Amino acid sequence: MKNIQIITVLLSLFLLSSCMMANKGQMGATGGAAGGALLGQAIGNNTESTLLGAAIGGVLGYVIGNEMDKYDRQMLNNVYESTPSGQTRTWVNPDHGNQYQVTPQAAYIGPRNQQCRKAEILAIINGRTERTYTTACRDMNGQWQLQ
Repeated sequence: MKNIQIITVLLSLFLLSSCMMANKGQMGATGGAAGGALLGQAIGNNTESTLLGAAIGGVLGYVIGNEMDKYDRQMLNNVYESTPSGQTRTWVNPDHGNQYQVTPQAAYIGPRNQQCRKAEILAIINGRTERTYTTACRDMNGQWQLQ
């Protein structure tokens, strides 16, 4: 229990310090790390799982937060909402030309009894191809939120 309290305090400080950041990647990393830490703790119930979840969530959050703007996040939300499992949806951001190919998987019930979907994202950003895997779950308002 003491480890959970320490991690909660550290994550709170990390999140508060991120409020001053203007960089979308840093803000995405902060949110991803917090979400990953909470998910890691819920799944593993130990410090190692929490730290691993924070690390993975931080990296994923940075990549997505740094390169995806509001248009891209809206398109990603549309994929989670309406694209059939296993079918790929593509788009090109009209402002910066980044390209995305997203293939969602079947929906499932997540750890907090909410509907979730995993997806593979292939992004071409500044000529570099990056592949990542995401999970989004519906929040209390029914909106898809990256985990």
